[in-house]
Amino acid sequence: MSNYGTYIKALREAKNLTLREVEKQTEISNAYLSQLETGKVKQPSPLNLYKLAQLYEVSYETLMEKVGYPVPQNNGMVESREPIAAHGRLGAVTDEEELELLDYLKFIRNRRK
Repeated sequence: MSNYGTYIKALREAKNLTLREVEKQTEISNAYLSQLETGKVKQPSPLNLYKLAQLYEVSYETLMEKVGYPVPQNNGMVESREPIAAHGRLGAVTDEEELELLDYLKFIRNRRK
C-alpha cells in the first residue's frame, strides 16, 4: 500500500482510540503517531510497528508489509495475514476494500455510543 498512514489511522479509528489513548497504551508519542498516520515518517520503527500491531490486533507482518519492509516468505509466497473472522465469508479483499471495511466498522462502533 503506497499510503500506509491511511491504513494505520483506519485501524486506530476502528478501535475508537484517540492519538493520546494510543500514546498511553504504547508509549509512542502522539506527535510520532500523527506523523506516522500522515505518512511523514519515511522508515517507521519496527518496534513501534510491533506495539501498534499488538494494540490494533493485527499481525506484525501485516504492518511491516504495509510500510514496505520485507516480510518472511514461504516458497515464494508471502505468508498469509492473520486470519479474521469474516475472512471465510468475504474471501480475499483488496487493500482498498480493507480500508473501506475498517471505515464502516468505525461507523458501526460509533453508532453504538
